[in-house]
Amino acid sequence: MPKFVIEREIPSVGNLSPQELTEVAQKSCNVLNVMGPQIQWIQSFVTGDKIYCVYIAPDEQTVRKHAEMGGFPANTISKVLHVIDPTTAETLG
Repeated sequence: MPKFVIEREIPSVGNLSPQELTEVAQKSCNVLNVMGPQIQWIQSFVTGDKIYCVYIAPDEQTVRKHAEMGGFPANTISKVLHVIDPTTAETLG
């Protein structure tokens, strides 16, 4: 199933308390439970004014539906085409 990176623009999100972040995560999980196993949240990265989320879903429309149901912005949704890491630089053979 495809993987997506979602960019969510949320001013000052990096200043949220651990409790507030827990509440955001719980809200997302509640929506995921309603939507069923067709969409999975892998992880999110919180920066100053944005959250970058990684999801597995059948299509962009499913990701957008999750955002709408949860009241989360989904400013950019990008399908992951390839994953690279330091081992990608290693030569074959």
